[in-house]
Amino acid sequence: MRLIQCVTPEQQRAVALVLSSTEVQLLSGVQTVYQLANQALAAKKPLQQLVTELVSDQRLDYQAIVTEGRLLAPFDHPDQAHLLVTGTGLTHLGSADTRANMHAQTSGKALAELTDTMKMFKLGLDGGKPATGETGVQPEWFYKGDGSIVVSPGAQLLSPSFALDGGEEPEIVGVYINDAEGQPWRIGFALGNEFSDHKTERLNYLYLAHSKLRPCAVGPELLLGDLPAHIEGTSRIYRDGKLLWQKAFVSGEDNMSHSISNLEHHHFKYALFCRPGDAHLHYFGTATLSFGDGIETQAGDVFEIEAPVFGLPLRNTLAVDTKQPLQVKML
Repeated sequence: MRLIQCVTPEQQRAVALVLSSTEVQLLSGVQTVYQLANQALAAKKPLQQLVTELVSDQRLDYQAIVTEGRLLAPFDHPDQAHLLVTGTGLTHLGSADTRANMHAQTSGKALAELTDTMKMFKLGLDGGKPATGETGVQPEWFYKGDGSIVVSPGAQLLSPSFALDGGEEPEIVGVYINDAEGQPWRIGFALGNEFSDHKTERLNYLYLAHSKLRPCAVGPELLLGDLPAHIEGTSRIYRDGKLLWQKAFVSGEDNMSHSISNLEHHHFKYALFCRPGDAHLHYFGTATLSFGDGIETQAGDVFEIEAPVFGLPLRNTLAVDTKQPLQVKML
């Protein structure tokens, strides 16, 4: 079962059940997935059961929603400051090689970073999938921003004027909401483009935190239920309407050094992330980057991330901001 958030022809927000690549069916009584999730919590019903109960007879043309720019990110929060966007790295079986190759391009100056990368990766291999009831090793973790950085499918990914690079990262995103007692609940999963500045990261691995403070994209569809153990997808870049680069990627626990539950544990173990009413988008990492293959992106490039289990692909165009950073003033 997959959902989208969209704007109807009458300019009203809506949640819809995906029937096919050409048709969706509106849900009644809710305008956002956030509302839907809270209704499920209040009624103590599984989310998929509530969707079945709320589905209406009204159907919309899915392709018209896409082409007319009425498709929204599949999840948001009414207060952007209460949607936290975070992620984990070095979680996939090929991710250490990709990271190592990227840092190796510093002509031998990144030995310490490379060594730390491999150490972190090995920790995940050895202890990232603990037995039931046990606690596994904690992964690399990073903060991207709040809900204000999430752009809709089809929208621009705006790289700041001070950025050295803007590159795609095809990932799976976990979507969560905290109930009134602060208990986190997983709503589902979506495709994501964890857009990052890899040149800044390559300067020094301690710049990783800076490199992640960029916009990102999620969607277009929200997959309810468990994440398949094996996911196959393709990441592409188009330039001037022509395919510039493409590469297959895999995800799901069969292709990861950490279990999803272990990554969730090490995020939500912090009381800060269990604040009642807050929501979370959490990126689970990747092993596939065009930057690792020497691709230099430029404004106007179109990123496309596709995995059949998630329905329609996620497409966004790279843009570069011209605004300069603000200067602090004395009060």
